[in-house]
Amino acid sequence: MGPSDAVLTSIEICAGAGGQAIGLHQAGFKHLALVEIDPHAAQTLRDNIGSLEEWSWEREHCDVISGDVNEFVPIASGDGGKSDLKKAQAYLGKPLVKGELHLLAGGVPCPPFSHAGKQLGKDDERDLFPRILELADELRPEAVMIENVRGIKDAKFAEYRAYIEARLQGGWATHPVTGIVEDFEGLGYQVCEWEVLEASDFGVPQLRPRAVLVAIRKDVLGDLKFVWPTATGSPVSVFQALQESMELRYAPYQKMGGDIALLAQKRLDRWKEKAQEAESKKDFGVAPTLVGGSKKHGGADLGPSRAKAAWRELGVTGVGVANSYEESVRKQSQDRDLFRDTGPMLTVEQAAIIQGFPPNWKFSGGKTAQYRQVGNAFPPPVAAAVGKAIADVLRAAHERDRRKAEAAGALPGQVAPSLADSADDLQGAHV
Repeated sequence: MGPSDAVLTSIEICAGAGGQAIGLHQAGFKHLALVEIDPHAAQTLRDNIGSLEEWSWEREHCDVISGDVNEFVPIASGDGGKSDLKKAQAYLGKPLVKGELHLLAGGVPCPPFSHAGKQLGKDDERDLFPRILELADELRPEAVMIENVRGIKDAKFAEYRAYIEARLQGGWATHPVTGIVEDFEGLGYQVCEWEVLEASDFGVPQLRPRAVLVAIRKDVLGDLKFVWPTATGSPVSVFQALQESMELRYAPYQKMGGDIALLAQKRLDRWKEKAQEAESKKDFGVAPTLVGGSKKHGGADLGPSRAKAAWRELGVTGVGVANSYEESVRKQSQDRDLFRDTGPMLTVEQAAIIQGFPPNWKFSGGKTAQYRQVGNAFPPPVAAAVGKAIADVLRAAHERDRRKAEAAGALPGQVAPSLADSADDLQGAHV
């Protein structure tokens, strides 16, 4: 099978459990590779791609690569090196070449810029902006999408943001390693600004602002304009999002009869009352930002003290994550999970609803590993909205170029962006 003009291909690094991948998939992109270092998250990607019918294209053509993105090799070197893209080669009919990919995306680690951390930025060993810039240089995709926390927009990182933009589109900036101001030639992109998008504006029942950078190759963008997505409707409250799942969690105990049934009904009614009351307050009953944490810190919970207080106002206990019903029965943990005076704890599945994951997406690993995958994710509906905006530009560009080629008398299959003639002449400065 050869590539189709109708297929928009993507490669995503730091893919996590698939939040961004799901959104881009919904926007029409087909993934050639998903790269993720966490083995549990990588297994989550493999399991869902392997079992869900809507991911049948990726099942055949996408490589899920579990490893360090710094060692990821998308294009084989000329001295006999091998590419990590195996299935993609079968789809393309040959190895991937520079300029052929449509989108390079990545939710690079947020701790270097998070308000919850030390905000070490470029001095944090987890900063992977240099790596995604290297990959943009190597792959020269038609578009680049990078997601991070809102903290990247802080004034203290203005110089670093200017450097990232200069690497992509050219211009003067301070090199983060040498401290020398340089005039970077760039990689041929037009940066479409850094936009902060609020997840609750896109149907996600959570206050989760994320900074997104979109850059589109200048030869592709041409006379077109990238338009950022706007809010899709009224906020969805926690009560609206979780009512059905809460009722299902309490239902087995309600069926038992006796005192435990009365307690289950009392606790469910109490949660509904609190969650509905919150809908009339300033945040409209929307959840605070889920915090995934890291392996360097303790078990899973719903965030720092301020977040836990916000969850209490929603009738939820945020000091941990509940066991599934089966585990709760096995461990006799229903008093901890469901029957606290302060309200039920959330299960991993309910946290995934709060993050905007589709209900059929399952997570690999133990409870804490699963929750961290959910808590660190980019909400799929937000990724879908940005992905659609990018896809609209790329498809319009392809149609424009096709018409120009037809007018010039080109044969079918000869239409391609002009990158191939100029890519080798562009030299990007490297970190």
